[in-house]
Amino acid sequence: MGKVALIFYLVFIALAFGLRTFVQWRRTGSTGFKGVSGRPGSLEWIGRVLFIVALVCGIAAPLLDIAGVLKPIGWLDGGVLQGLGCLLFGIGLVGTVFSQFLMGDSWRIGVDFSERTTLVTGGPFSYVRNPIFTAMLTAAAGLTLVVPNVAAVAALIGLIVAVEIQVRAVEEPYLLEAHGAVYAEYAARVGRFVPGLGLLNGAHAPGERRA
Repeated sequence: MGKVALIFYLVFIALAFGLRTFVQWRRTGSTGFKGVSGRPGSLEWIGRVLFIVALVCGIAAPLLDIAGVLKPIGWLDGGVLQGLGCLLFGIGLVGTVFSQFLMGDSWRIGVDFSERTTLVTGGPFSYVRNPIFTAMLTAAAGLTLVVPNVAAVAALIGLIVAVEIQVRAVEEPYLLEAHGAVYAEYAARVGRFVPGLGLLNGAHAPGERRA
């Protein structure tokens, strides 16, 4: 299944990053890519580096499987689980691309604290605050089941940690600063990655008076 996983991975990169970046550039003149920011060693910087590591491990997993260098983890290796992995990948891919395009001109890779983009709360964003990341993790979990070796597991774990850091330490503080009480109210009723979980009850915008 290494070749299948490799095709899946390349399709995901092409659509979720390549196509979306091209569309953003055609629409706005900007790619939407903000690069690896944060002071080296800072939590933000670590999150970005982990994301890159996850991408590298993600492409390495099927390549090492095809080359016969890494064998699948026994208890994860089976036709049923691989079929489930294909299904999860398909759901994750569609969810990622759909949520990205729903963001319109507000879509970014990374955060520029000097920018003020429109807060998107409709569609899948009305169920979870970060549907792109939820779908991306779903696709990554699917790929891990398709080619369940150590590199794939490392990619999934790295991506989970990177996303948690990015959302909690970078994006949520930025959105609270940029949108104030509007985002605080939204985050108090809509879950972070899963409906109903990760609510920011009691969140306040910078400078807002606390009761």
